[in-house]
Formats: sequence, structure tokens, C-alpha cells
Amino acid sequence: MTGAGLSMLVALLVAVPILVVFGFVFVPAGDIWSHLASTVLPVYLLNTLILFAGVSVLVVFIGVGTAWLVTMCEFPGRRLFSWAMFLPLAMPAYIIAYTYTGMFDFAGPVQTFLRDLFDWTRQDYWFPPVRSVGGAVLMLGLVLYPYVYLVSRAAFLEQSICVLEVGRTLGRGPWGIFFHIALPLARPAIVTGLALALMETLSDFGTVQYFAVDTFTTGIFRIWLGMGEPAAAAQLAAMLMGFVFLLVIVERLNRGARKYHHTTGRYQGIRRFPLSGLRAGGAFLACLLPVFLGFLLPSGWLLHESLRHPEAVLNLEFPALAFSSISVAMVASLLTLVIAMGLVYGMRGGVSGRKNPVRTAAVRVSAMGYAIPGPVLAVGVMIPFGFLDNSVDAFMRSTFGISTGLLLSGTLVALIFAYMVRFLAVALNTVEASVGKITPNMDRAARTMGVTGLKAVIRVHIPIISGSMMTALLLVFVDVMKELPATLIMRPFGFETLAVRAYELASDERLSEAAGPSLAIVAAGIIPVIILSRAIARSRPGQDGGAEG
Repeated sequence: MTGAGLSMLVALLVAVPILVVFGFVFVPAGDIWSHLASTVLPVYLLNTLILFAGVSVLVVFIGVGTAWLVTMCEFPGRRLFSWAMFLPLAMPAYIIAYTYTGMFDFAGPVQTFLRDLFDWTRQDYWFPPVRSVGGAVLMLGLVLYPYVYLVSRAAFLEQSICVLEVGRTLGRGPWGIFFHIALPLARPAIVTGLALALMETLSDFGTVQYFAVDTFTTGIFRIWLGMGEPAAAAQLAAMLMGFVFLLVIVERLNRGARKYHHTTGRYQGIRRFPLSGLRAGGAFLACLLPVFLGFLLPSGWLLHESLRHPEAVLNLEFPALAFSSISVAMVASLLTLVIAMGLVYGMRGGVSGRKNPVRTAAVRVSAMGYAIPGPVLAVGVMIPFGFLDNSVDAFMRSTFGISTGLLLSGTLVALIFAYMVRFLAVALNTVEASVGKITPNMDRAARTMGVTGLKAVIRVHIPIISGSMMTALLLVFVDVMKELPATLIMRPFGFETLAVRAYELASDERLSEAAGPSLAIVAAGIIPVIILSRAIARSRPGQDGGAEG
């Protein structure tokens, strides 16, 4: 079998759970839809739209604005913020929800302090409710803006200084260059980051479930696993995915035939706009607030609570939980990167670059798992795995009189496969964007030196795309460490991760005890996030690694 044929087969295998979920869309759902439409569907729709709109505004405003400031402006703390802005990426949304609830809920230290200080009763004051749809928007926005910041900063770093200097010569100031030159060039990357953030938002389960906010995701979980209506749940999932696809289609239509290209290969060190006085202070605060609210404050609370309850960390169970989480995340991220590389080159037509629309369509379908909520995807994996197990068991019984039992269902193999399907889009989009920078002339030059096929990929392509490969690996690793709903459903008996333990403790309102596992998840994500920020800083052509901090 050729490499292209193998990539096609892999794409189809990865797409099986997605096709299973879509298959339920065409199954009659009976009278459940009339019941949903008259009771909870309007609430699901309204809350999901509020999340969709609110998180969109937050992540774009914070991500793009701070990316421009740390890339193109000089102010105190810029070098620190260039990597610190990534830190909230290590903070799962459901964990920041636990921490803010513990701090700001009625029984939390903030409201308790206010009541003691002013001798208030509950009826004497109003405090913004943390457990609300607005609170969910804030929690998700604070931890998801790094997706937009990441791609925006990378796009700004890759822009040729010649293009920006033209804006200077035409009398454009920092904001003029930003709105009229840099932003149009970075627009496709920004939409990619926004789509990733929105898919995370719309498939989030832990935050909205803990805040008791009824959305499509909680409805899918309740309808499929609680009411036993997989067809209606799959149809809700299809509506959910439509939100993200609509965003991408509208952006493409709005962009139309306009193309934005760099017309020069001359890259120099960036000449940043110096900021002073109030402008420097404003830039400093604009970068500090997202990091403080999205990472420093919740991390400080988690650390404080962990020290108050050291028995939740200093026990024999905690190292086992950490080992389980880190090991399964490492295996899943490595396999996902390998599959993403194979699919990208299969879609590209190998080193030759001859694309095939059928292969491309198969790869696109296989990457749709990121837009499917974890509970639905888990069931989409369990159904074919269960069918395969039962088929093998029936064959072995009839042929050899031996029962094989469940070989795949309820094992780490099934769980890791679910992770791969869920996060393939993250690795695929990252690697594909980098491979797209390899021009046909590079391949022709390699062929003239006798370097072709796999040898060309190893000696020519991988050195060029190694930064994006590392980025993809780290992004998937962090996502797997944070993943909750699919793990809750598919984990083998007796297998627990830090995310599962934190969720169980928080669900029992044991927030202080949940701080230990939560802090471990955050700590495990910090080092990959810092490495990722350094890789982005070195991504600008013609810039040495130390130029950015």
C-alpha cells in the first residue's frame, strides 16, 4: 500500500467515531424533540449563544490586543509578558471555575470578609453571582484567549518588516498600522485561533455543569446518558457544530477573493513603538490583568488551599494520579502528532505535492472530532469498539469455544484513541500551516541533490517544521491533561486521572481538597506552555533565539 493510501485508511479509521455520531442524526428521535422544544431547548439555545458571543469578544479582544502590544510595542515588562500571556493555557476552565467559586461565592473569603467588615447580612448587599452564564463566559474567556494570542503573535512575528515600514512612511501610527496592515495580514490566523477557542467553549462540560448553566453540551450529556436518547443527543451535537462552521463560512465569504501575501523575503529585527507614561502603564495593565485573573490569582488560591490540606497531596494516591495523567497524555500526544504528520503529507500528496480531493475530504472529516462534545465522542468510540469486541468474542466462542471478553472497550487503548480523535484537529491544523510554508522550489532543490521521498521529509522538511511539530505536541499534551468528560465515561475500571479526581471532589463541594489535584494539572501544563512561548518567539525568520524573551 502506498503512503497516500495508508494515510487515507488512517483518516477513515479515525473518522469512524465521528461518522457513528453523524449516523444517529438520521435516526428518528420520536417525540423527544417536541418535549425538548417546549421545555429546555430555548434555554440551551440562549445560553449557548451567550457563551458563543461573550467568549468570542473576550478572546479576540484580549488575545489580539496583547499579542500586538508584546510584539510591536516597547514598554516595561514586555519581555516577561511575551511568555507569561500563555500561562492561562495551563489552567483548565473547570478548575478556574472551582477556584473563583471558592473565593467569591457567598461562603467564600471575599464575601465573608465584606459581611464581617460592614456588618452586612445577606439582604444588605448584592454581589455578582459566580455561578451564572456570565461567570461561565468570564471563566472560559480567561483561559481560552491564549489560543488567539498564540496564533496572533506568531502571525505578527512572521510579517515582513518592509510591509510595516511602508505604513510608517505613509504616516501611520501604531494603531493605524495595526488596523490597516497587520490585522488584515493576521486575519486568517486569528480566525483559526478563534475557531479553536469556540470549539473548546461549545464542547465545555465541567464549567457549565458545575455552574448549573444549561447549554447544548450539558443537554447532550443529559439526553444521551440520562434519558437514553442517542439520536436526539446526536442531533443536538450537530446543531452545536453548526455554530462553529457558520463562523468559518461567514469569515470566508466576507474575506471573498481577497488574498494577503508577504511580497518580500527580507526580515529584520522588529523596530518596536516605544511607549511611555500613561501609554506604558496602560499596556502593562492590559497584559497584567489577563495573566493575573486567568493564572496568578487562581493558582495562588489553589496553592493556599493545598497547604491548608496537605493530606490531599502528601499521600500514596497522589503520585499514582500524577503518573497516570502524565503518561497517558504523553502517549496520546505522540501518537496524535505522528498521525497528524501522516495525514498532512497524505493530503499534500507526499513530497510531490499532488493533492487528491478525496483524501483531503477524508482528512477534514477525521479532524472534526474537536467540535464534538466529549460525552458524545466517547459514545461514538464505545459503539464501534464494543461491536468489534463482541464480533471477536462471538467468533472465538463459535470456533474455539473460548470467550475473549472485552479486548478494547474499557481499556486505555480505547481512551487514548478517543483522545486522538478529540484533539487531532489541534495537531493537524498546526502541522498543516507549517508544511504549507514549504515551497515547491525547496522540494525541487532537494531532488536535484538526490534527496527524495522519506529522506527529503527527514532532512529537509522536519528541520523547517520542527517548531510547529513541538507546538502541536505540547498543545495536545496540555489538552489531554485537562480533558474531563470523555475520561469520565471511558476510563478503565480503577483508572483515575488528576482531572477526574478534582472533578469528583469539587462536585462534592470539597473545593479545598480539590485544590491539590487541580494545582498538579496546572503545574504539569506550565513547562510545556513556557517551551511553546519560546518556540513562538524564535519563529520569526531572520531572528535569533535570544531576540525575544
